[in-house]
Amino acid sequence: MASIIGNRLKVSIFGQSHAPGIGCVIDGLPAGEYIDPDVLGAFLARRAPGRDAFSTARKEADLPEFVSGLYEGKTCGAPLCAMIRNSDQHSKDYSEIADKPRPGHADYTAHIKYGGTQDVRGGGHFSGRLTAPLCIAGGIARQILARRGIHIGAHIYAINGVGDQPFDPCFVSPAQFDALETKPFCVIDDAAGDTMQARILDAKAQTDSVGGIIECAITGLPVGIGDPMFDGMENRLAHILFGVPAVKGVEFGDGFAAAALRGSENNDPMTIDEHGQVRMTSNHAGGILGGITTGMPLLFRCAIKPTPSIGQAQNTISFSREENATLTVHGRHDPCIVPRAVPVIIAAAAIGILDAMLDCDAAL
Repeated sequence: MASIIGNRLKVSIFGQSHAPGIGCVIDGLPAGEYIDPDVLGAFLARRAPGRDAFSTARKEADLPEFVSGLYEGKTCGAPLCAMIRNSDQHSKDYSEIADKPRPGHADYTAHIKYGGTQDVRGGGHFSGRLTAPLCIAGGIARQILARRGIHIGAHIYAINGVGDQPFDPCFVSPAQFDALETKPFCVIDDAAGDTMQARILDAKAQTDSVGGIIECAITGLPVGIGDPMFDGMENRLAHILFGVPAVKGVEFGDGFAAAALRGSENNDPMTIDEHGQVRMTSNHAGGILGGITTGMPLLFRCAIKPTPSIGQAQNTISFSREENATLTVHGRHDPCIVPRAVPVIIAAAAIGILDAMLDCDAAL
């Protein structure tokens, strides 16, 4: 099924935006792992709607209800099922789109694929609301990885062309991740963040939206995780990252910028450090060579498209009348998805990394 991902760690996402609930089933978690509910709740709160002027006004607590898989706070070996009850749906806002598909959304393609039987309310199973259970699964995986010295963090790299300071590709630290998570707007350079916020508010005032880029780093990975060809770490991570609604591009290390370099510039020279460990003195590869981790920080970026739901009139078609039409999208929508997508990208990375680690039993 398209809503299941993973080899050893299988994550299934279920529900629709305006259904009674949404959730996930996680199979393959190591048994005996304590899941800290406060840490998980704080992580989920970063993605939750209605927190500030940059997100949708929809109010959802996003508190998970664990149906199975935990005993006395620890994973017990059974599949873990977690559910979030939806409580603030305005389904009437979507009555028109059953006939008029929204530009930039999956309304048209879903209508053709499912013959008009799909749930159109809030985008149904295509909605960004489904990233909440993804964050449950990823938040749990992140806790398990952290106990093994593997840490994952991310920040807003750019919004509408305004760039933040990038991570140091060789020396990014878990302490920097912790500092970023205390910020209401997740950037390294606060002055750049102020400009980004102004761009978002300007777009909102014009009933428009903006997109951006999220940069993610993973530290503490041992050498040798991943496989060549089709199960490399780029493949595994890209597979799940492109499952996040609005992700339109993923690049690792220098990514597309490497195409403008010479080999002498792009190669990462190796050295033996004072502890007798092999290190690279640069990290253009983003911590992956031949699909396998190098021991350097794993670094990637995701391009996030502008929110397709905007308040301006747009050209579309009418299914019932088979003619051209116009549509003005109503309802509550983010003028920029990027700030709330930061923990989603972290969650997706955590799931992909833990799955790869479980494939290498000795690594756990």
